Amino acid sequence: MSSPCSYCNKTSFIRDDVSGELICSSCGGIQQFDQFDAQIGAIDGPQGTFIRVGTAGSGSLFSYKERKLFAVQTTIEEVTYTLGLSSKSVDVRSMASTITEGEFGQGEWFRVLIGACAYVVMRREDRPLPMAEVASAVGSDLYEIGRMILRVVDFLNLRCDFPEFDIVHSLERTIKNSRIFASLDRGVIDRIQKQGVFLIQCAVKWFLSTGRRPLPLVVAVVVFVAELNGIAVEMEELAREVHAKVSTCRTRYKELLETLVKVAQVLPWGKDVTLKNIVKNAPFVIQYLERKAMLKPGVIQEKRKDLHRAAVDLEGVVAECLRHDDELEYGVDGVTSRKDLQYFSTESKANRLGVGDADRLQVSPECLSVLYKKFLDENRCAEPLRGSGNARKRRSFGFDLQQCTEWWDGKSELSKKLLLKHLLEKDIGVETMPPSFVNGQLKCKMRQERINAAKLRIKRIMHPLGAEIPAPSHSSCPERRKRKGMVVDDVDWEDLVIETLVLHHVKDEEIETGHYNTLLDLHVFNSGIV
Repeated sequence: MSSPCSYCNKTSFIRDDVSGELICSSCGGIQQFDQFDAQIGAIDGPQGTFIRVGTAGSGSLFSYKERKLFAVQTTIEEVTYTLGLSSKSVDVRSMASTITEGEFGQGEWFRVLIGACAYVVMRREDRPLPMAEVASAVGSDLYEIGRMILRVVDFLNLRCDFPEFDIVHSLERTIKNSRIFASLDRGVIDRIQKQGVFLIQCAVKWFLSTGRRPLPLVVAVVVFVAELNGIAVEMEELAREVHAKVSTCRTRYKELLETLVKVAQVLPWGKDVTLKNIVKNAPFVIQYLERKAMLKPGVIQEKRKDLHRAAVDLEGVVAECLRHDDELEYGVDGVTSRKDLQYFSTESKANRLGVGDADRLQVSPECLSVLYKKFLDENRCAEPLRGSGNARKRRSFGFDLQQCTEWWDGKSELSKKLLLKHLLEKDIGVETMPPSFVNGQLKCKMRQERINAAKLRIKRIMHPLGAEIPAPSHSSCPERRKRKGMVVDDVDWEDLVIETLVLHHVKDEEIETGHYNTLLDLHVFNSGIV
């Protein structure tokens, strides 16, 4: 039985066909809350039509699948925005949909999958992301994101056409996104970027990136180039931005300096260049590398032959013009020498002047004297060193050649991104072996000596009455730990492990690899010997 009209107390009602409202036939009043159904029976009771949360009428606003897709899209946009790849969210969603067959997913594993898809998308476009940055964005472990990337690559069959890691793009991205360089002028940033690209490709040519993670080398190059341009950059801060280990960055920085010192040996004052002053001499080293890289491999020997005759005459002319009665000497940062004149007689000087014929290099002494006096008049900061006979002493005079000449041209092809096969064809004056390979060979040699020493100890114990066996020497093992409790009778923990493996007849080649835990599990603990 329906309730009476709230206006006239009568019970005659009609239903409006358009609005569906209940109207009193006597007074025409619209009845309120005519569809309300009270909750009876607690939770299991019937529910009102308009009262139920999240419903409209008798149906739901969003289904479970729609809510799931909304959460997926929100997660993808969040991860791509954190990585600065908002424009690639569609590609990441498409790859995740292909892998999960349109089902997507929820939870922490799905965030790791999104990060792996973002890494693969950028890697396929030859614009790779640092894996550590992706791991930080999705809040996972570096090895976990690495395993997920491998699974994505295997599932999509991308191993064949997966490009190599582009270390040049990584350097450009580091400089572009770093807060350290945000306040610099655009011209300074472009200069640092070109010098960094040049030096990072030289480092690849020197195999400094072979077998190593690329980001520490990127940090080392950026810090070094910034120092050349007078910009103070803290290595710890830059390493934190790119999620690289500081100690590894310092090691790469030291390797870079050591390689530049080797390159500097070709300069006339190369013997005086050390790790302490390589930064001051780096402009000359980079200028030499740039000139060297600009020469074509097929014509280097021909130019050297053509310049051989003229170089002798030009050197004598320059030496005669610069040798006055009081024997003036000039240098950089207080390091001067007469043999520096040899540097100005190399083929790079002829290439810089654009001289095609060696005979045209003959310059009169009068002309050079005029140019020399003009140079002194224009550069008052140069104060000559004066001496007499063999008793001359070197004195610093504050003359900075970098203030008088522009050492960076940026015209070499190494200032732009080159393919690896073209980069390896370039001649930059020095050939080096990969440090990882050299260190591996040294460690293998050290382990071989430890193996021989372990065999001698075993033989001495098993045959005490035999011929006298010389005691092993560890003079070639500079990395032996001498901390208290680590070494007893010149035998440390590694010697004991090697001795145990030798007693279990493990091959020397396997011990030289250094995988001691694996060899112990395989030959000792699982050998059946109690």
